[in-house]
Amino acid sequence: MTTPQGGLRPAELPEPLLRGGGATLDVLAAQIPAYTDSLVAGGRGGFPTPIVLGACGIARVTAVADEVFGVRPGDVVVANGLFRSGRAACPEEAILAWTGIGGDGRATATTDRMREIWRDGLYAERAVQPERTLVALPGADAYPAPERLAFLPWLGIAGEAIDRADVRAGQVAAVVGATGQLGAAAVLIALARGAAAVVAVGRNREALDALAGLDPRVVPVPLTGDRGTDGPAIGAAAGPVDAVVDTLGAVPSPHPTMAGYDALRPDGSWVLVGGVRQELPIPYGDFMHRRLTLRGSWAYRDATVLGLWSMIRSGVLDLSVLDVTVVGLDDPAAALTAASRSRGLSVVVLVP
Repeated sequence: MTTPQGGLRPAELPEPLLRGGGATLDVLAAQIPAYTDSLVAGGRGGFPTPIVLGACGIARVTAVADEVFGVRPGDVVVANGLFRSGRAACPEEAILAWTGIGGDGRATATTDRMREIWRDGLYAERAVQPERTLVALPGADAYPAPERLAFLPWLGIAGEAIDRADVRAGQVAAVVGATGQLGAAAVLIALARGAAAVVAVGRNREALDALAGLDPRVVPVPLTGDRGTDGPAIGAAAGPVDAVVDTLGAVPSPHPTMAGYDALRPDGSWVLVGGVRQELPIPYGDFMHRRLTLRGSWAYRDATVLGLWSMIRSGVLDLSVLDVTVVGLDDPAAALTAASRSRGLSVVVLVP
């Protein structure tokens, strides 16, 4: 992109130059999220231009700066795009080559500078990224399908939320917004973590059916939009709900999120990881007397994504269930259109 709201276009650019704290990469695969067309149109916040978009993906390291030791040339890495300032007392965070600011979501001079410096995203053949956004994946050079592994950053976000919800083997977890790509990732991880049942909650019947076909433990619950109907339906689908993970996007009402709240058993955990932009009417007394835990989750830790890679590598987490559409760099408009139609386990991946 050369200007804000200027749209994506293919372009021949100079080779990204290695700089201090960074690594140069050959991009292997990068997922295009379903909402990317909205982001390009300016509907999800701004970023500096000109820019090569693409915060997350799978790449091979070609060179590293002298002071970089966490990744090495030849490593296959996951790039997560999340750049942290490193100030422990008041951390500042920004997602590079994308939108998204940590903390209260307001940009600072520091986050602006982060994104000004690092603009070489992964929707390209090659990129340069800071070391702190890269995680080496031991043995990934032998993984036969990098286009499937491109889903790993979404699995990381979902996996962090599942961990924060403290979902354990034998428990019942509900994923509200399960028919989106983040929600589908959360369903996959809850199953892999040994959940007794996963209540998949969403509006898209086709996506719900696909999730239900994964495993008999997946119990689909179609959303009606009526809190009084949806909350009891979620709570009754598979027995008392130990944890609810809300992965909904920009929905017009808080009712689906609050239906998840209503479904929780006493002492249950409620984790918010989606893009809901609504005020939630949480009743103080009810929340207190049910002894609920509410946590937010944003992005993921290196240890989370490395643990998920180990699950993929060992076959515990099977990415063959994904329906992957591969696109190239030549037609950005077609790629965005395809991505906007993707749902749940259906993903669009750029392979340069």
